[in-house]
Amino acid sequence: MRMKKFRFSWSEFASYLLIAVGALMASFSVVCILIPNDAIDYGTAGIAIVINKLTGANLSLCVAMVFIPFLIAGFIVLGKKFGIKAILGSFFYTIGLSIFEEIPFELNTEHFLAVVFGGAILGAGLSLILRYGGCIDGSEIFANILLKKVSDKTGNNFSMTPILIVFNACVYAAVFLLINRNAALMSLLVYVVATSIINHFTDHFEAIKQVTIITKNPEEVVKAIKKELNKTCTLMDSYGAIAGENKTLICYINYFELSKMKEILANSPGCFSTVSTIDEIIK
Repeated sequence: MRMKKFRFSWSEFASYLLIAVGALMASFSVVCILIPNDAIDYGTAGIAIVINKLTGANLSLCVAMVFIPFLIAGFIVLGKKFGIKAILGSFFYTIGLSIFEEIPFELNTEHFLAVVFGGAILGAGLSLILRYGGCIDGSEIFANILLKKVSDKTGNNFSMTPILIVFNACVYAAVFLLINRNAALMSLLVYVVATSIINHFTDHFEAIKQVTIITKNPEEVVKAIKKELNKTCTLMDSYGAIAGENKTLICYINYFELSKMKEILANSPGCFSTVSTIDEIIK
């Protein structure tokens, strides 16, 4: 019986390493800069911090308990590869919280400047995680699952932005009502700074992505996209000055499906593709 050979990929190893680095950057920002300056993270991490402040329970334990249901759902619905990277990022984020809680660190500056600086570090860490196919926030997993269900049922593509805005608005309303208004306003500033950094480095990850593929073997690519992503494509005749006649395929996906799309195209030699951000689809 022949055993399947394990193929080591330096690029894959680098992606896992950078997700871990990004998670540690995010946890450092939250514990050492944001929380001491009356601000919190957003999304499900923000929910965990609110629980920690109200109950006095261990912060890393609160984060783990809030994250686990979303991670399990993401692993089941969004796929094994995404699930592994999400679990890895969440693991290092949680470990980072427990480590940095024990390290004395004081940033002697105004609250406003500290929160801006902390939000920038948080945004940079989350950008690394998102850039390499990971995720540590349950709100993004929730939005992905919801959009996937809607897309599978209706065939339409939607942006994650409205879902994320409503989710985080609920978090900040809870902070305003249960903690204090200064913490809510500082936390809102964190959200603005962090998301500005993330959008810069990930080209608006919450928006719809248009993948344009030029290939001479459209049947195989369309079949793989339908099987792996449950998406359809628009096909057009095209002509290359050197390659001659071929087909141009257009497919709409979300940011978290990009890594799987890249795998499909990597297994389809002869494809040329581009990715662009779509703000709105009008039907």
